[in-house]
Amino acid sequence: MDQMSLDAFLVTKPVNIRYLSGFTGDAGILLITEQAGYLLTDSRFEQQAQDELTGWETIITHDCLKKACQLAEQLRLVALGFEDSLSYRQYDYLDENAMCDIVPLADVVEELRSIKEPIEIEKIRKAGKLAGKCYQVLLRKVQPGYTELDLANWVDGYMRQHGASASSFPTIIAGGEKTAQPHAAATARKITSNELLLLDFGYYYQGYTTDVSRTFAIGPQSSKVKEIYAVVLEAQRRTMMAIQPGIAVQELDHIGRSYIESCGYGAFFNHGMGHGIGLEIHELPNIGNGFTAKLQVGQVVTVEPGIYLPGTGGVRLEDDILVTKDGHEILTDFERDYHELKG
Repeated sequence: MDQMSLDAFLVTKPVNIRYLSGFTGDAGILLITEQAGYLLTDSRFEQQAQDELTGWETIITHDCLKKACQLAEQLRLVALGFEDSLSYRQYDYLDENAMCDIVPLADVVEELRSIKEPIEIEKIRKAGKLAGKCYQVLLRKVQPGYTELDLANWVDGYMRQHGASASSFPTIIAGGEKTAQPHAAATARKITSNELLLLDFGYYYQGYTTDVSRTFAIGPQSSKVKEIYAVVLEAQRRTMMAIQPGIAVQELDHIGRSYIESCGYGAFFNHGMGHGIGLEIHELPNIGNGFTAKLQVGQVVTVEPGIYLPGTGGVRLEDDILVTKDGHEILTDFERDYHELKG
């Protein structure tokens, strides 16, 4: 508060409310001062707030933002910070009714969230192990005749049956030339022999998610497919091995990207090298040429180089890596070698 020249902060993003207070309801806001923390929510969540919160004062109201303005006046607040993700309608109300200065702020809680505590890391680690088990079983299950949706739904079922609560994005299973689309959606298209498959999946375990990609084949593939797989695998290895506290995210991006460029495929790697994960599938820090952050101990980031050749196919490999004081730990350290399954 002192560093930001504020005497209160209004938190409205549900994921940030959960992170700071433990409250998992989907309606409410936090008002935090230097002396106290208040959860404002409606009567549907009164019992839930009592069960989940410790050290917070719960205020039940039918209009959270109105009550926050009244509370700010009662507490004689002078400068109230708020998350700049607030909708225009909410901002307009706050601007008209708050009897204090209001200050938009970006990524205040997100910066805090990017540094994971041991209990958070352990949840992501367990989620990563579950993802690895799922992938190993999938390799034994997949065969021609299944549709992309069949396999995506199977992944969903397996992960949920073994402890995951939900997917953090729609599971991607893409076959053949569709693998050249980085975010191709799973469809009713049937998988055939002698084609490439790309899997990208992330699932929540006790509130925290992983984000993993693997590429494999059913039946023999062309020398070009094998070549780009080897390039992506080496680009990922070089990038992951460079992860340590203090390295600039731009440098990480450059390490993998420059290798892909040196192999002649730079024009076919069309997204960033990675991003943070945790309570959300995309968190800070972002890993790319346009970002200036340096990695810190406790952050968990993805490394996901890819090469996408229209008319041929695409390869992406993605893993989740913890930044440690001595370097890094790969939290999804399971099979990533090239596979040609029997078709």
